[in-house]
Amino acid sequence: MVVKSRLKYYIKVYFWFIAQDIKGRMQYRVDFFISTIGMVITNLLGLLSIYVIFQSIPNILGWSYYEILFIYGFSLLALSPLQLFFDNLWNLPSYLISGDFIKYYLKPLNIFFFYFAEVFDMKGLSQLVIGIITLSYAWVKLNLEFNLLKFIILIISLISSSLVMISLMVMGSAVAFWVLNVTPLLNFIFRLREYTRYPTDIFDPFFRFIFSFVIPIAFVAFYPSQIFLRPKNSNILVFISPFIGIFLFIIAYKLWIRGTRRYKGTGV
Repeated sequence: MVVKSRLKYYIKVYFWFIAQDIKGRMQYRVDFFISTIGMVITNLLGLLSIYVIFQSIPNILGWSYYEILFIYGFSLLALSPLQLFFDNLWNLPSYLISGDFIKYYLKPLNIFFFYFAEVFDMKGLSQLVIGIITLSYAWVKLNLEFNLLKFIILIISLISSSLVMISLMVMGSAVAFWVLNVTPLLNFIFRLREYTRYPTDIFDPFFRFIFSFVIPIAFVAFYPSQIFLRPKNSNILVFISPFIGIFLFIIAYKLWIRGTRRYKGTGV
């Protein structure tokens, strides 16, 4: 009962945070609409580039147009939670430098939850919608089987996949507790999302190894999508992909919390 009551409390608090953030953003509606349009254009240009490429070639190393479209849509969906719920990680260095981060210690809330719940980036909804449309379109064109079991597996795969990129970005932001200027590191990790939208097989073996075992962005879309695209040809990396995100998130969370315990709140 205590756990259930605590969970209800956090859900209530979270929706209150979202409501407050949306109210604040609506004070600058032009900025919101411009940023949303920018995200829509960026994602559509990615789709356009795939279309243009396949006007000249029938496939890329055996991957068809609709298979790559499926991976692209899967990637957009997996990356959407990072955009929607964890956008505040970009502000961490400035909060630490100014000393404003101290406020997160003053309320009876989990500090990780408190910090990231404050910001809800609505423009990420446009990416979510484009991802749903793209994945659904590719699913139909590939004539893939769809049933309740497939839907459940898809949801589990997307959640675990989203945790991979979230974890990498959270770990990158956590470095700010030791080295304040982590913006270049965050930019580097964030740019890697572009490589999640294509089959890892098309890269050089060296980068294939890096993207699978060092900076595991291949688990954002490529490996989990194989459960639906090529289940008979799937290897062990495909089947362990749901656990990679959970494992990385536990590490990221512990690193972030360890950083908060180190912070003294003095500012500079």
